[in-house]
Amino acid sequence: MPNPTRFLSCDWGTSSFRLKLVALPGLRVLATATSDEGNAATFAAWQQAQQPTGQRGAFYRAVIQKHLRTLETQLGTSLDDLPLVISGMASSTIGMRELPYKAFPFATDGSDLATLLLPATVDFRHPTLLVSGVRTADDVMRGEEVQLVGCGFAPTGEDQLFLHPGTHCKHVTIRHGQAVALQTYMTGEFFALLSGQSILAASVRAGGDLGTAAYRQAFEQGVRASPRAHLLHNAFRVRTNDLFDKLSRPANFYYLSGILIGAELSTFPASFTGRIVLAGEAHLLDHYQTALAVLGITDRAAAVTTQGAADVTLRGQAALLSRLDSAALSS
Repeated sequence: MPNPTRFLSCDWGTSSFRLKLVALPGLRVLATATSDEGNAATFAAWQQAQQPTGQRGAFYRAVIQKHLRTLETQLGTSLDDLPLVISGMASSTIGMRELPYKAFPFATDGSDLATLLLPATVDFRHPTLLVSGVRTADDVMRGEEVQLVGCGFAPTGEDQLFLHPGTHCKHVTIRHGQAVALQTYMTGEFFALLSGQSILAASVRAGGDLGTAAYRQAFEQGVRASPRAHLLHNAFRVRTNDLFDKLSRPANFYYLSGILIGAELSTFPASFTGRIVLAGEAHLLDHYQTALAVLGITDRAAAVTTQGAADVTLRGQAALLSRLDSAALSS
């Protein structure tokens, strides 16, 4: 086929499924289908179905096909033959086909990421580019590597940082157009555990947002506390804040967030003066921008910019698709 003017973008995470029809150039989203059929749920359903191992890919493609039909109904037209790019956990042990990780370092333009092009078939008429994750000797990520590609890092010798907030936050050092180091922080998962399942759960309550003055103040208080005392001690102060009526439970919720994000960022290298790109969901970007400023990191960084997770995913996928020639997509 000639260079496509549209492609199908699939961001398939552990707990969520997102499929989009995207116009090229410009990356305009023409239609979207989402569900909670993440790879974990799909893998469990495949196991329950007790199908042969060789049918696993077809089982996952049936999930995609169902949502393709939803898009076709929305648009009133067939989407057959359009290329499909899948990033996220679909290349993992619980995905449609496990691919080995690409070892660090890797090029920030995506030119050497581990991918597999699955040709179109009679039953699934979409050449499919499946993208694998990346690894160091002791760390991994899947999905964020495509978002990093979508950030468009300049190939300079000065260290830059890709910072991706989330359940498992990623810090990736960029140098000379290469991602050279990775650190993962379980900040989001620890927050969920402490606020929902620990003794602290009775001392916090979700609600409101960081735009509320009292909540922002509590969050900043938590961030400032993070380098002054051990995280385990600071965490217990969430309980005493409630016992001694120092903070309301909604404000305490933000204090807990502050001490965890502050702990993640408090080991930030004092020598770092490069560009920081925050890429993620809007509410988390606000938290991290605030924490970086409170800790003085913003003042010494060359720049702190933000990118939406959906936008950088599309840009990264489109960059990988552009590297395939038309013959490969047609075969």
